[in-house]
Amino acid sequence: MIGEIYYSRKFLQHKPENYHPENPGRLWVLMSAIRELMLDDRILEPTPVDENFVKKIHNPAYVEFVKRAIREGRRYLDPDTYISPGTWDAALMALGASRLSALAALRYGGLNMALVRPPGHHAGKRGKAMGAPTLGFCIFNNMAAAVLALREEGIKKILVIDFDAHHGNGTQEIFWYDPDVIHIDLHERDIYPWTGYETEIGGGLAKGSKVNIPMPHYSNDADYIFAWNEIVLAVVENVNPKIILLSAGFDGFKGDGLTTLKLTEKFFSYAGASLRKYSIAFIFEGGYDVGLKKGFPAFVKGYEEIEVNDNGQPSYETLKVVEEIKDILSPWWSF
Repeated sequence: MIGEIYYSRKFLQHKPENYHPENPGRLWVLMSAIRELMLDDRILEPTPVDENFVKKIHNPAYVEFVKRAIREGRRYLDPDTYISPGTWDAALMALGASRLSALAALRYGGLNMALVRPPGHHAGKRGKAMGAPTLGFCIFNNMAAAVLALREEGIKKILVIDFDAHHGNGTQEIFWYDPDVIHIDLHERDIYPWTGYETEIGGGLAKGSKVNIPMPHYSNDADYIFAWNEIVLAVVENVNPKIILLSAGFDGFKGDGLTTLKLTEKFFSYAGASLRKYSIAFIFEGGYDVGLKKGFPAFVKGYEEIEVNDNGQPSYETLKVVEEIKDILSPWWSF
């Protein structure tokens, strides 16, 4: 069942002066797909959060830094991450949409989507996270807003899955010491933000709650489906969550432009189909070209109806990565 879809034209007001891969056209592609999937009637206008809510996620000094930079008319926070006059309103609306998608998943079930920008999973408590050189196009952490929404409703154990091709270093940093936020992150190894290795498993009492799956360069559908079955779904079954919060990026699609991954509709359909029995809050992250045109609708169709088999042989490198992750995390999870 497809639930509520949160989208606002305010997201389009966060825009670069010149070409940038993270631009308003990304949402035009998603909205075209929504129309083709005949889901227009599910679209709702979200409500923004207030500044106090943002400061529950991020250090107040960072929030003030962003606000001041926008007010002063700056165009970039760092070499990767632009801002514009409409960024503040768009970012608060993105947090609001993410929060509402989590609440809709809790109350109504099904697949509920926050089709937002700017994206968020690289934004840590104080901005750049875990030694990353930039914010990676992100302003505030949208996933953290969804986690807080569930917390406020009394949900104790919260499961986050991130399949964007880039590691969600901001999300990991924010919840690094939180044992009740299980964060599974499937991404390409050794690319921006150069974090998310197998040994990153959480800090203090949260050890074992952070599950990183850094995939080899040029991984394809067979590699990803194998890792998804062996690690992601195994942890999901261990947790047996009421809701899954999903950082959904489609930049791993073959030819999307920013990674070497070779995923096709098959993986994204498979991922959607494998999560069909769960309520999901889907929060849009990366994907810049063909991944949006093909990967996004494949995921939605997979969740709705498509059955996809998992045939295909993973590479030796993938088998090695998966075995190493199982060895590291076996004290906490049954594989």
